[in-house]
Amino acid sequence: MISRRDPTDEEAATPAHVDSGAPPGGILRAMSGHSKWSQIKRQKGVNDVKRGAVFTKMGREISVAARAGGGDQDGNFRLRLAVERARAENMPLDTIKRAIEKATGGGEGEQFEEIVYEGYGPGGVAIIVETATNNKNRTAAEVRSILTKAGGSLAVSGSVAWQFEQRGVILLAAGGDAEELELLAIDAGAEDVDSSGDQVEVYTKPTELESVRKSLEVGGVKIESAELSMSPKNTVELDEGKARQALRLVELLEDQDDVQRVTANFEIPESLLAEVGG
Repeated sequence: MISRRDPTDEEAATPAHVDSGAPPGGILRAMSGHSKWSQIKRQKGVNDVKRGAVFTKMGREISVAARAGGGDQDGNFRLRLAVERARAENMPLDTIKRAIEKATGGGEGEQFEEIVYEGYGPGGVAIIVETATNNKNRTAAEVRSILTKAGGSLAVSGSVAWQFEQRGVILLAAGGDAEELELLAIDAGAEDVDSSGDQVEVYTKPTELESVRKSLEVGGVKIESAELSMSPKNTVELDEGKARQALRLVELLEDQDDVQRVTANFEIPESLLAEVGG
């Protein structure tokens, strides 16, 4: 049920922790629509967003990771993942180095704080908005405005987060036998595998992401990306009209400069998936 209370910006902002307030443990569930949409976004993302904006968001992710765990990639797994993602998008090494140095005190520059906002969208969809900001009052106001204009609302901290959990997500490169890849992932220690899309997605416990990834690589599996991500425990079905509104809301949130990731708990009708993926 949608909360009718209008929270203050302080109540709505949740400082991000390793588990972002979500309880540990994995749940097997149907993720086909949500998973396919994630893959469509990955395939279209670089074309839809200016590369400079992509670099800005990745630079903030590197900065937050370095500030939280230090600038040594060997000892800071999250930083290593952020750097790998940045390099996959051809972010210059000098830019990556500067971001790490600024975050760890080796250079002058803005310091970014990681804040998670919780909200509701069309049809009562639960939404998690992960941000990296140097001005949380500005970010809270802009996130609130985007949600409200799209027919949603900003929620009180804790009212939405329990519906999500943090998981490791490994996207395997396209190609290969899906069934064989599933078996390899399970043998490597995966909690869950989704092969319903064009690419196989492997889900792990947050603490086991690195070990599963290494096991897959040793087994000769090609990996496109690996990251820690919030994932809905269960999804809700929306009709095409509400799903279209919810997708538009997600896109508007993702376009906001301070927003790093947006996760929602709705399934997308196949007809709409075919339309946006075309």
